[in-house]
Amino acid sequence: MNRILFWLIMLPRGLWKAMGADITQLKAILDVKLKMDDRKPLGFGRPQKDGKRKPAKNTSLRAMLISFFMGFLYIFPLIAFRSSPVLGLTLFFNLLLLLLTFALISDFSNILIDTRDKLIIFPKPVTDRTILLSRVLHISIYFFRFVFPMTLPSWIVFGMLHGWKGAVLFPIPLILLCAFCLFIVMAVYALLIRMFSAQRFKNILNSFQIVFTIIIIGCSYFLPRIMDSETMQKVTFDMIPWVRFLPTYWLATCWLWVSPHAQMIQGTAWMSALAVVVPFICLWLTLKFLAPSFITKISGLDSAENTVRKKNAKSGGKSSLYLRLANVFNKSPEAKAGFIITWLQSSRSRTFRMRVYPSIGFVPLYFAYIVTMNGKSLSETWQNLPHTNTHLLLLYLTGFVIMNAITYVTMSEQYKAAWVYYSSPVVSPGKVLSGMFKAVWVKFYLPFIAIIGGFVLYVWGASAIFDVLLAMVNVTLYVVCTMRISNRMLPFSMPEMIKQSGGKGVLRVLMVFVLMGVFGFSHYLITYLFNAVTESSTWGFLKAFFLVFKLLFLAMSAIFTWLVWDGYTNTTWEGIKKSEEAY
Repeated sequence: MNRILFWLIMLPRGLWKAMGADITQLKAILDVKLKMDDRKPLGFGRPQKDGKRKPAKNTSLRAMLISFFMGFLYIFPLIAFRSSPVLGLTLFFNLLLLLLTFALISDFSNILIDTRDKLIIFPKPVTDRTILLSRVLHISIYFFRFVFPMTLPSWIVFGMLHGWKGAVLFPIPLILLCAFCLFIVMAVYALLIRMFSAQRFKNILNSFQIVFTIIIIGCSYFLPRIMDSETMQKVTFDMIPWVRFLPTYWLATCWLWVSPHAQMIQGTAWMSALAVVVPFICLWLTLKFLAPSFITKISGLDSAENTVRKKNAKSGGKSSLYLRLANVFNKSPEAKAGFIITWLQSSRSRTFRMRVYPSIGFVPLYFAYIVTMNGKSLSETWQNLPHTNTHLLLLYLTGFVIMNAITYVTMSEQYKAAWVYYSSPVVSPGKVLSGMFKAVWVKFYLPFIAIIGGFVLYVWGASAIFDVLLAMVNVTLYVVCTMRISNRMLPFSMPEMIKQSGGKGVLRVLMVFVLMGVFGFSHYLITYLFNAVTESSTWGFLKAFFLVFKLLFLAMSAIFTWLVWDGYTNTTWEGIKKSEEAY
């Protein structure tokens, strides 16, 4: 597949040469990068007994198959607006643009700002335009492997709805959409890296990636509900005249090439020309004015990051927050070391931040999605909220954040650097694990549960303080049980791949789920009975009974947590080895 795409992407070599690229160098760079792509694993698979993973084969084809099944989610706008193809295509391109931008920002940006090849390519007589264009074309090939199978179901549906003309036209605006999305994001990156320092650029990029990830997830939850509403079915261009300013509308007007009398905004037929011209203007401007400074700044990303780390290390005295917290929450030097390593590396690892930080925004989204499923208006839902027990759901959803953090705190791309753990004179590695857990709990869970708990107390009243405390203890118990059973590994010491535990491991994890289900249901039952009794003024003695029972439940959960925690912190090197072998 890569050979075919490589041949196709090099067909307009005259255009690439006119843009200032050296064709021989461009072909050599792309050829090597595509060979490396096919050797990357998909991120799952069990290592062989000798510790080595099986060589990856047909990675591109498997990724395309996954994208194909994802594509069925995007056929609904075309079906819902089959009587108005321009409007249906506009909505379809908007959804696709959102997804493609997310893919560019979250995954493909690594290709655009990759610094790993600077020691090989940058010292050679390769022009800036050749380097930047090679990365653009590399991402374009990635895009094709990602977009083509994903849009294939929509292509088929559109052809069935609008005949052979629709099937022939559909890929043209689709290719232009990919080009527009790619060049705009690339131009924004080049402009940002020209305006800010290298390290500042990376910080802005990471923040933007996290925020955009949350937006994507929110849209995936709420857009289908909007699509199913009666109001959405009655939408016409007269209701949204501002849509003419969107590039996705320009792309949708390409339908007028085969159906001149299609429904559209009056006087906008000429905008289909913008869909063709604008992407190439963006590419030309980027290569002409931003490429030189872009490559120069890219070469300085690693050095800037190392400089910042050295400055932070020199200034990391007693006044550093993480050092003070390490001394407060830990007694042994091993636990303090685990706390500090986890705290610092969780801030420096971009992969960890991208996987964990968005989960902080997911929890409010999940909660809002669930409480609005009753079909009532937002004002009615808000007024009725204090009379429900949905605050328990919100409190237990916070466990998603710390579970996500604990899952990825043991994984790293530089996992081979974990040899330092085994070379140090540490007798009890469980103390390092305890420091790791405390760092994650203090950094990610404690501030979040404090904010969520404050919201719960504001809406449900001061009596919900016991629910906040009990949920916090139960979530902590669940996480500690999970770590004790299946995650006794040192911080950032394992490769990034999905675990494949045996039958015993699955059974143990299942037992933890059942245990937490019992605790969660018991908490809900006690709260439900307490609220039911509170509404009745004739059963005052039962109020005190359920309140005392809830306090006893809290004490029992805390004791159970301490017992499991004691076993976790006493983990031996033999326990670490068994956990790593089962990984």
